Amino acid sequence: MIPVIFDPEAKSEFLEAVRYYEECQPGLGSRFKEAVESATKSISIAPFRYRILHKPFRRLLLFQFPYSILFSIEPDHIHIVAVAHSKRKPYYWLKRS
Repeated sequence: MIPVIFDPEAKSEFLEAVRYYEECQPGLGSRFKEAVESATKSISIAPFRYRILHKPFRRLLLFQFPYSILFSIEPDHIHIVAVAHSKRKPYYWLKRS
């Protein structure tokens, strides 16, 4: 497995979404957190299985939630650049590196 590092902004987006879902329905935030953690593990095991969305960024779509995990493959780690809602501000994360 390759180590995974979250961009500070991506970590903030992730935690904000967890809080939002937990406020909507108790337990839903935990389910979102588990989905992201599972997806992150999948990325760390086989990062090349996910298609390039906008070079060098790849995307994993979460099935249970309208979110994508955008990441780049670095020489010694995976860099998560965004935990992005699929219906908001497309490509806002491109300025992150």
